[in-house]
Amino acid sequence: MTILFAPSEAKRPGGQNIPIQFCFDIDRKEILQKYNELVKSDEEEILTKLFGTKKRYEIDIFASPTMKAVQRYTGVAYQHLDYESLHPLEQEFVDKHTIIFSNLFGPVCAKDLIPFYKLKQGEKVGPIKPDEYYKRRIQNIEFDEEILDLRAGYYEKFYKPKFCVKMKFLKNGKIVSHWAKAYRGKVLRQIAKNSIDNFKMLKDFQFEGIEIVEIISKKSEEIWVMRIDEPCA
Repeated sequence: MTILFAPSEAKRPGGQNIPIQFCFDIDRKEILQKYNELVKSDEEEILTKLFGTKKRYEIDIFASPTMKAVQRYTGVAYQHLDYESLHPLEQEFVDKHTIIFSNLFGPVCAKDLIPFYKLKQGEKVGPIKPDEYYKRRIQNIEFDEEILDLRAGYYEKFYKPKFCVKMKFLKNGKIVSHWAKAYRGKVLRQIAKNSIDNFKMLKDFQFEGIEIVEIISKKSEEIWVMRIDEPCA
């Protein structure tokens, strides 16, 4: 089972002086070179669009320290995954089964080594739209037949599986929006801790604080409606 995951705008700086490493052989040269060119710009409009700030952010991503993608991102989902506290074998499970859809690097394995960067979700890199750029380049990548898609909807623009399982989270009968990120992280953590690697195991598993209450079947996906039975915190 492959688990698709979203990145986060919050990222951990630093890393080791090891070159960038990707598990997928995708042509990223054009978009990364354009990004490297833009980060050195003095134009406030360009800086604000890319980073959400007028502050100049000069860095060479090809020569920057790297760390695992799953450790680089520090947003809500990653806080609740809490990768660092997992047993090494559980970390290995995450490394092997999780693909993160970066808006700059495209699909990367959790264990891929990437540098620190800033790029607002949905923002173009010069004339390049990352979703269109990568959609053309990953059509021939073969993922597992069983895909659990825990991404935010925006990242379907990069890649839409022929079939997948998705999860929607309900609290007091209402769909959870912001806290859905937290529960995606919690779900991935529990999957890793219990080595759940197929749909049957996933369906039979009793998640802590989360219960499957409905499965909506469609041609290209199943939506599992998950009721949250604990405080959103």
